[in-house]
Amino acid sequence: MRTVLFDVDGVLIHSMFHPDPAKRRVWSEHIEMDFGIDRDIFNQFFRFENFAPIIRGDRPLVEALDEFLPSIGAKIDSLDLIAYWFENDTPLNYTLLQGIKRLQRSADVQVHLATNQEHLRAFHLWRELRFNHIFDRIFYAARLRAVKPEDNFFIRVNEKLGPQSEEPLFFDDSQKNIDAAKQHGWDAVLFETESDFFNHPWIKEQLS
Repeated sequence: MRTVLFDVDGVLIHSMFHPDPAKRRVWSEHIEMDFGIDRDIFNQFFRFENFAPIIRGDRPLVEALDEFLPSIGAKIDSLDLIAYWFENDTPLNYTLLQGIKRLQRSADVQVHLATNQEHLRAFHLWRELRFNHIFDRIFYAARLRAVKPEDNFFIRVNEKLGPQSEEPLFFDDSQKNIDAAKQHGWDAVLFETESDFFNHPWIKEQLS
């Protein structure tokens, strides 16, 4: 049995950070029209220095938004903002997801998520988007208390996976995460389009 792992944003969900502007999916595109919140000002919340403690599990998302939203003059309640975010940040990569389902039918595999998420969105992905119907496990930053590409993220996932008969196969859209995964014994592939999955030699062989 082989383990195959996938990042979420930029892989399974089309990302607002995609390097190709034509492929970006910005969930906050209409936030000014809907709530009177300037999108550029709001996006400061996602700067690394602000968001990293949340992703790492050191600070609750609701607490951080309770502090941030009033500071920019936003009147929306934090829970309503989170509901709006999660509802609109769901442009799934159906082509890839169908490919993963085909792989499960044709190969002896376990498929997991390996993603930088805080607790609430991880739960949303797992239950509300029904990723639990496709994937066997979710490994995410806040629960592991480590963020990709930190060594501890991969060390802890490897510990949870246990001994492997074949190197885990990993798809991620960040070169830093790919480089780190390779250092920990993973066969890591930079994901830019679905062809990076379907044309991987092992995947291609299993689907043929």
